[in-house]
Amino acid sequence: MENKSNIPVAQAIVDGVGGAENIKSVTCCATRLRFELHDGTLANKEVLDAIPEVMGSVPQSGNRYQVIIGGAVMTVLNQIKALPSMKSGSASNAQSNDELKTSLRNQGVRGKIAWIDNFFEYLSDSFRPILGVLLGASLIIAFRAALSSLDIVAFDDPSGGWVLVTAMWKTVFYFLPIMIAYNASKKLNVDPWVGAAIMGALMTPDFMGIKNLATTVVTKNPVLGTDSFTANIFGFDMIWNDYSGSVFVPLIMVAVLAVVYRFLKKVFPENLHMVFVPFLSLVIMIPVTAYFLGPIGVFAANKLGIGLAWMNANAPFLFAIIIPMLYPFLVPLGLHWPLNALMLLNIQTLGYDFIQGPMGVWNFACFGATAGVLFLSWREKDSVMRQTSVGALAAGLFGGISEPSLYGIHLRFKKVYSRMLPGCFIGGVVIAILGSLTSHEVVNQGVASVVNGVTTNAFAFTSLLTIPVFKPMWVYAVSILVAFLIPFFLIIFLDYRTAEEKEAAKARIAEQN
Repeated sequence: MENKSNIPVAQAIVDGVGGAENIKSVTCCATRLRFELHDGTLANKEVLDAIPEVMGSVPQSGNRYQVIIGGAVMTVLNQIKALPSMKSGSASNAQSNDELKTSLRNQGVRGKIAWIDNFFEYLSDSFRPILGVLLGASLIIAFRAALSSLDIVAFDDPSGGWVLVTAMWKTVFYFLPIMIAYNASKKLNVDPWVGAAIMGALMTPDFMGIKNLATTVVTKNPVLGTDSFTANIFGFDMIWNDYSGSVFVPLIMVAVLAVVYRFLKKVFPENLHMVFVPFLSLVIMIPVTAYFLGPIGVFAANKLGIGLAWMNANAPFLFAIIIPMLYPFLVPLGLHWPLNALMLLNIQTLGYDFIQGPMGVWNFACFGATAGVLFLSWREKDSVMRQTSVGALAAGLFGGISEPSLYGIHLRFKKVYSRMLPGCFIGGVVIAILGSLTSHEVVNQGVASVVNGVTTNAFAFTSLLTIPVFKPMWVYAVSILVAFLIPFFLIIFLDYRTAEEKEAAKARIAEQN
């Protein structure tokens, strides 16, 4: 990747943040480069924003700086790390991501309550690395749902070819506990393969076969219509569960594993760590998870899922409005991860999710605001904002990713939120009203029930491509269209900039032309 001045993008960005010697650490998330600088005042926002491949830059407290790249962020990060200047001097001694976060917390840069910061970081870092495969799986689901809605092939067609297509997306969600355990273990400085192996043990054919043993007692839940299994293992009763797709269990398990792992590392000499620490971690944690942590996690997940379903059923109007109004404030702070986990939880416990529909309203209000900015930048021949908004809108409409819009545009201009929030609110009202007037059937473990509102039986990034995943599809489509159009037209007619920002844009455009 090179910019118009023929300076490699990586070098241009490094120069924009004050040079390699000013970089203490650089990491990335799904769309952003995250710098920790020695001196934040040396970063030049105008220079960074002028780089065509940069969607925007955001100075933060504590000499932190974020540069929004979009989907190519990992490529740019690798290019930056490969620069000769980054391999010498202070840049070569940059802290790891975890060391950086610890340092920032010790400096008091982040929130005042450390354990809350740690909790949200634990959640986000457990999910963030698998966003790519989650997005890929959601697009495959959307493809299957589109064919099903057109009556070309049933969504659950059992024929050989379609079984293979199903495996393409189901692998991500079936083995999700192993992926989460791996990432969560890395976050807590535990050998990630140990965490993955513990969850993997509870998903082997042998463990899955426990429910079919002659000594296993099966109990029918009269309310949910589901079966629970109690097996006698080594003389002790063990509640057997299918942990495929579980979110809570690996998060709980790894938190306990970290304590055990660190204790074992203290007990054994360092030259014996490779043999005894993983061995005893497996020996201790697999039974502990199977007997205690797994059933506790499933129980908590079931209760939370049922509680949310009760709220959605008894206060659907309020629920459908609160979700899209909250997300614009949760996502920039990274506080949306618990809700994402609850979506997966709902699918696992209830067989469907009801959060993603209202969440889609927020996403399309966000994309509508970006489309409005694109329209104005095209009309005003503002090449910088046009390129930024084109990339952000493409990431949103086809990938369901809102961060390029948020960090590249919305958080940079003071009036964007006042144009976007009406779309979130009215879109929420529309999905609440239409959803309450319609009903459809959902099936969970062979038990059919009728629900109101917009639901989906798969975790999907809310983009144009995933519209067929939602039921009733027309209710969802109308709601997100309303949410999209309101901020789009508000920005076209009322603009998204203050008078000062507009004058600055005119001056920049004059220089460009």
